[in-house]
Amino acid sequence: MADNERFSGDMSRNEVEIDLSKFMELVTENSALKAEIVEMKANKEPDNPWQRWIFLSNMVDSWRIFPRAFLSVYIFLLYYCTMWFMELPDPTMEQSGLISIVVGAGAAWFGLYAGTAKDKINGSGK
Repeated sequence: MADNERFSGDMSRNEVEIDLSKFMELVTENSALKAEIVEMKANKEPDNPWQRWIFLSNMVDSWRIFPRAFLSVYIFLLYYCTMWFMELPDPTMEQSGLISIVVGAGAAWFGLYAGTAKDKINGSGK
């Protein structure tokens, strides 16, 4: 680098001397780069081709569709089993055991359903 190309001015000032043509060249280059970045952001496709499916799965997960569907099916099953059991004139030990298992499974279902929401809220579900 030649001595005439080095900056030898006062470093305490907040000013720089530069040729007008070089300054205009820098400004137009900066503007062109900014325009290119804006265009690239507008036309950007996701890097991952499966990103839309990931967004969909996160949405389904946040809505908790499957746990709610399973819990709804369990409530339906519990209702009909209970109505069936109460209509029996003389229930046997096996029939009362079946109802005990169905009712006990409800506690497990509800515990799993409520426990997963707490894990997601605290951030330990992922």
